[in-house]
Amino acid sequence: MKLLNCASLMLCMIVAGCSSTGDKSSEAAVAPVAKVDPAWLDDYEPRLRDALKDSRFELERREEGVLVVTAPVDASFNPDRPGMLLPATLGPISRVAKLVEGDEKTAVIVLGHADSTGSIEINQTISRQRAGAVAAIFRLSGLKHDRLRIRGVGSDMPRASNEHEEGRALNRRVEMVLAPQTTLLALIAQYNQAPTPTPAAAEATQVAVAK
Repeated sequence: MKLLNCASLMLCMIVAGCSSTGDKSSEAAVAPVAKVDPAWLDDYEPRLRDALKDSRFELERREEGVLVVTAPVDASFNPDRPGMLLPATLGPISRVAKLVEGDEKTAVIVLGHADSTGSIEINQTISRQRAGAVAAIFRLSGLKHDRLRIRGVGSDMPRASNEHEEGRALNRRVEMVLAPQTTLLALIAQYNQAPTPTPAAAEATQVAVAK
C-alpha cells in the first residue's frame, strides 16, 4: 500500500509540473506528428499560384507537407515604417486569406523574419510587427485563432548569408505557412524555440496600409 501511495504521489508531482509550464510547452506536448498530405498539396498549390498571379510573392512547396507564401519585405512594406504594408500587397494577401478562410480544414502560421542588423530585441519587434500586419488581413477575412498563429522569429531563421546586402534582403521576409489544420500544433512546436517577443511587440499587430 505504501508503495502504491508513493507511486501516486510521484505521478501527481509529475502532472503538476507539466501543467505549470507555459503555453508553448503545452502545445509542444500535445502536438501530433505532422504528416505529408499529397492530396492536400496537389489541390491547394494551383489555387495559391492563381491567387498570387502577377505579384512579387513567392510560393514554395516544402518536404514537410506545407505550402509557404513568402512576401519580400523590401517590396511589401513601407521602408520608413516597418509594420506598414504597401497597397500593392493587399490584393494577393487578401486572396490568399480568402482562400484559407473558405476551407475550414486549412490553417496558417505567419512568420516574420528580419536580417541580422540591429539588436535581437529590435529584430524581434520588427519581425512581429510585420507578421502582425499580414495576419491582420487574415483576421479581417474571418479567420479565427484556432486556424491562425503568429510568430516573430527575428533573425533566427535566415535563408541566406547576412554578410552581404543581397542575402540580408532575402532574409527580410514574411512567410505564410499553409497546412492542414490537423498539423497546426506540430508546426507551431517547431517555431516555439524562437525567443518570445515583448508584450509591447505583441500589441503592435494592427494592420497599417501606406497611402
